Amino acid sequence: MAAAPEVKSAGASIRASATSTIVLGFAADPMARWAWPESSEYLRVMPQFVNAIGGRAFEHRTADITEGARAAALWLPPGIEPDEVEMSAVMEQSLRPEIAADIGAVMKGMAEHHPREAHWYLPLVAADPNWIGQGLGTLLMKHALRRCDEEGVAAYLESSNPRNISFYERHGFKITGKIQSGSSPVMTPMLRPASRAL
Repeated sequence: MAAAPEVKSAGASIRASATSTIVLGFAADPMARWAWPESSEYLRVMPQFVNAIGGRAFEHRTADITEGARAAALWLPPGIEPDEVEMSAVMEQSLRPEIAADIGAVMKGMAEHHPREAHWYLPLVAADPNWIGQGLGTLLMKHALRRCDEEGVAAYLESSNPRNISFYERHGFKITGKIQSGSSPVMTPMLRPASRAL
């Protein structure tokens, strides 16, 4: 009988592998591909975006991966935010002018929906498409939410793909609004309130 897959903390040494998994996992994501529809541009820019929005998880050892980095989740601890300066730089260098205003409005909406209370923030979670359906996302989510419950802290994310909303709802997240502007796809902010582990 095979052992259950493990979740490990990804440090700097596996950062590239975890980032590659996320880039692969977001290759058909509505928001990411609206921003960068050309495949070559997406493959060039997305690793930079992953680093800007979630890279601090590697520094805080709160980037979780499954065996072989087949799935990865970048969690930012309470008080740690994405690198706003780097995110702005990535956007300015790569966005098509015709969507710049809508992206700006989406980013503003993300800031407005972000909880003010202490929370763990999940900017990115994905599995390599070759390993989807193996329960790796559930494994990563349970691992992180156990930590949230032990600390009695809320968890927050924005779902950029409507197909994933039911997955998050199964893990206790509730929709808190809707973020959308002009031609952009819908981004769905979701919060899992703080609860204490029994």
